Amino acid sequence: MLTSTITNKIIFITGGAGFIGTTLSKILINNNKIVLYDNLSRNALKDTELSNHPNLKFIQGDILDEETLKNTLKKYNPMIVLHMAAIAGIDTTILSPTKTMIINMIGTHNILQALSKLNIISQIERFINFSTSEIFGIKAFKVRETEPSQIQPVGEARWTYSVSKLAGEHLTHAYHKEYGLNSVILRPFNVYGPGQVGEGACHCFIKRALKNEPLEIHGDGTQIRALCYIDDMIQGIVLALEKKEAIGETFNIGNQEGVITIRDLAERIVRIIQSKSPIIYAPKRLADVDLRIPNTQKAEEMLGYRPCFGIDQGLGKTIEWYKNKPND
Repeated sequence: MLTSTITNKIIFITGGAGFIGTTLSKILINNNKIVLYDNLSRNALKDTELSNHPNLKFIQGDILDEETLKNTLKKYNPMIVLHMAAIAGIDTTILSPTKTMIINMIGTHNILQALSKLNIISQIERFINFSTSEIFGIKAFKVRETEPSQIQPVGEARWTYSVSKLAGEHLTHAYHKEYGLNSVILRPFNVYGPGQVGEGACHCFIKRALKNEPLEIHGDGTQIRALCYIDDMIQGIVLALEKKEAIGETFNIGNQEGVITIRDLAERIVRIIQSKSPIIYAPKRLADVDLRIPNTQKAEEMLGYRPCFGIDQGLGKTIEWYKNKPND
């Protein structure tokens, strides 16, 4: 059971109604005041009982709405800020690369600028900006945080997501250097688990397998991922909030032992569920990542981060959650 030493804080989370935000809130809410700021484009909050908790305030607002964002921050005067609001998911990015760039870059600018205009940067004990493993490009084998980001060809819509997130990293780090913001940058690697909404191979495969619908793989399925169960991701976030050593640093958060091909993932899900779903293959319709495995040594040494959930255990827990999920 995940726990945290963080108590009596006012915690503000943009994009807080999403998968990671709601899961994190469950860990922190009994001992802290949580303010979730979200436009509900992806709503994982509805599948929880958090809305009824006396320590939770939900504000429906857009990260591009500077005035509402600033007024909300002023009203609740947070001590900790986690910035998760973003366009996410490759399919969504492909459909609207312009929106992806604007929301991810301007949104990060808006939250940082609001803290500056309100003159509360000095009181922010921790500001965590969520980036992405996508910044490492097409082939990433045990990549360290210090390795160069891989800027992919301009004109390929997929990479607008990684570029927009990388811009947010630079801006967050600039606020740390110039204004003393106690910031941390996290790069999640292929997070999955109960409560996931939107896109993601595990999420899509499990939902379809439970209905005995075909699982579609783009390409030959040999693409390699290292999957990170949500509880391990939350462990990384909590440690980044608790450890002073995290300030000013960037961390890969993932499970470098959770390595699997997309084809094996589909087959394993079908096998666990005992589904009748056929696995079908379709041509790749967009740029893809062939290999993505993190090196998490920095998080392990500086934060004490240790992933605990193997693929079978994580998939088992996730599948059970989807089986019991109402109205789906």
